[in-house]
Amino acid sequence: MVNWRIILKILGSLLFIEAFFMTWCLIMALCHHEDDVMAFVMSALITFSSAFLFLLQGRSAENSLSRRDAYVVVTATWLVFSVFGMLPFLIHGSLTNLSEAFFETMSGFTTTGVTTIDDVERLPHGILFWRSLMQWIGGLGIVFFTIALLPSLVGGSVKVFAAEATGPMRSKMHPRLSTTAKWIWSIYLLLTAACGLSFWAAGMDWFDALNYAMTTTATGGFSTHNGSTVFFNSVTIEYLSILFMFLAGINFTLLYMSIFRLRIGTVVRNSEFRVYVSIIAVATLFIMYMLVYRLHYNYEPAFRSALFQVVSFMTTTGLSNDNAGMWPPITWFVLGGLMFIGACAGSTTGGFKCIRGLMLYKVVRNEIRHILHPNAVLPVKVNGQSVPQSRLVSLLAMLLLYLGMLIGVTVMVNGSGVDITNSVTIALSLVSNVGAGLDTNIGPVMSWADLTDAMKWACALLMLVGRLEILAVLVLFTRSFWKEN
Repeated sequence: MVNWRIILKILGSLLFIEAFFMTWCLIMALCHHEDDVMAFVMSALITFSSAFLFLLQGRSAENSLSRRDAYVVVTATWLVFSVFGMLPFLIHGSLTNLSEAFFETMSGFTTTGVTTIDDVERLPHGILFWRSLMQWIGGLGIVFFTIALLPSLVGGSVKVFAAEATGPMRSKMHPRLSTTAKWIWSIYLLLTAACGLSFWAAGMDWFDALNYAMTTTATGGFSTHNGSTVFFNSVTIEYLSILFMFLAGINFTLLYMSIFRLRIGTVVRNSEFRVYVSIIAVATLFIMYMLVYRLHYNYEPAFRSALFQVVSFMTTTGLSNDNAGMWPPITWFVLGGLMFIGACAGSTTGGFKCIRGLMLYKVVRNEIRHILHPNAVLPVKVNGQSVPQSRLVSLLAMLLLYLGMLIGVTVMVNGSGVDITNSVTIALSLVSNVGAGLDTNIGPVMSWADLTDAMKWACALLMLVGRLEILAVLVLFTRSFWKEN
């Protein structure tokens, strides 16, 4: 059976970490002398008190997790973090509706980036910082962050990593997972710092640079201005955003190899990276062509708008420098496909992942070859290594569930009164954690506040299912999971 004492012990320790992050926002609020100071004081106190109660309940638990416990811990962590994470919004009054507050918080931690706040510029600096910080924490995974910070806290951390990590193939850079986690978080910190300094040098003030750096490297997309990056009217900032969104979409293991080990060739030879770059190049050239010859853009603005939107949608960031809803409808299909496929596994992005697309292509290619050579043994190889049959079965199951969820969510949203175009893009946004729509009603810089309360709760839970790649949550609803044996 599930060991609830160890789960409560871990949740209590994680809530202490969340409360600690709230104190950062309290400091930000104090620095700007705004009306959100008391909201963070009360939120931090409630979270600290709850953490103590959780730890008290699990004080006698052994620090060892079974695989079953690990899956419960991961899903419960994201839910509990979101429940306590919405307190600053409710106490301050930024959001007075419980469903909107939970939706906003889940959107932040899952780095989806959709928002129910019509005017973010009215928010005080502490609340804005909390929105960005939520995305930065959730970028690589809440529990994965804990493995790096407090490895002894999460007993059975390999099981937890398997439950939370994205992608079908999870590589380790060191025999100790905690060491791997520290190295990956070092890359994440370095990337965030470089992004923030670059934005500051390009003309952003320090607060905007810090917030946009966190949401860009987390591929989350929350902004401190209603117009996203369009607000700055800076070509330099747009190209910098493209660069850091692109880097955040690369497998962080590869980034480690290229930055700390100086093995650039390892990155270039990686099959998934080549697919990632190829899709971006082809999609950008196609959309650029459509913008130049259908909408009469000049070449440089067409290239910049196309590249920005392609990288933003493929890395599931959701930032915008143009209104894609006004582009030719054929470009919507391209951007929708990018939302589906996503970037590389082991990055901060959502989506189906390039490596899964590559594996599926090789499975189909081998099946075609089997028609001509039925007795041939044709293994599926990725980066020179054969993929086990069990992983291919999991891959097909993942594809079926992914498509099934997209169809189901589309039907659900359309049944609530939303038009079919927005229903499809909302489904892609939620399941792939993109947070960008294509129509002008729910677009990249628009609010989702018009959805009903019931739809907001459903959408919030779908963001979580998409972030944990469906199976990690779905397994909790199976009868066999809760059987004693």
